Amino acid sequence: MRADHSEHDCIVDIMSPFDAVISSGNRPEAGERIVAYLDYIGRVEGKVSETGFRSFTISINATDRKRDKLSAQLTWLANKHELGLPEDRRHERVAPSNPIGEIKMDDGRRYPCRIIDLSVSGAAIEIDVRPAFGTLIILGNMRGRVVRHFQEGIAIEFVTIQPEEVINQLS
Repeated sequence: MRADHSEHDCIVDIMSPFDAVISSGNRPEAGERIVAYLDYIGRVEGKVSETGFRSFTISINATDRKRDKLSAQLTWLANKHELGLPEDRRHERVAPSNPIGEIKMDDGRRYPCRIIDLSVSGAAIEIDVRPAFGTLIILGNMRGRVVRHFQEGIAIEFVTIQPEEVINQLS
């Protein structure tokens, strides 16, 4: 997502916890803020430090904790095939085509959110509030519990496995 909030497909060619070289048909300007939602990684943001014909480099803006987590994720991704490592999630996660959503609390409060990714068993959402672990919430019409907090939001585990058709309709 560019600074003007337009969204474009991209491929990460090279990545470290500090920067990423990204190929895209849409070329941002040097210094522009970019937010990318990457498969297996999640949300990454930074500023464009270099531009090329079909690619650009972003300097990743992250805390030391986020860089450590990113380093572990990149190491796992680089080694999973060689080591025969299993996926670390029970179900494949997908990014929804329309990420704008809302959570509802049992007491009726509602909060806007952005769905980062979801699967038949849960979702990661970007949200400003942090309901306590175990809090029952509804995302769309899927009931779940808060199981994790992270820098951008929360992770929800659905109370029941959702039909794949429902998840596929959202992606």
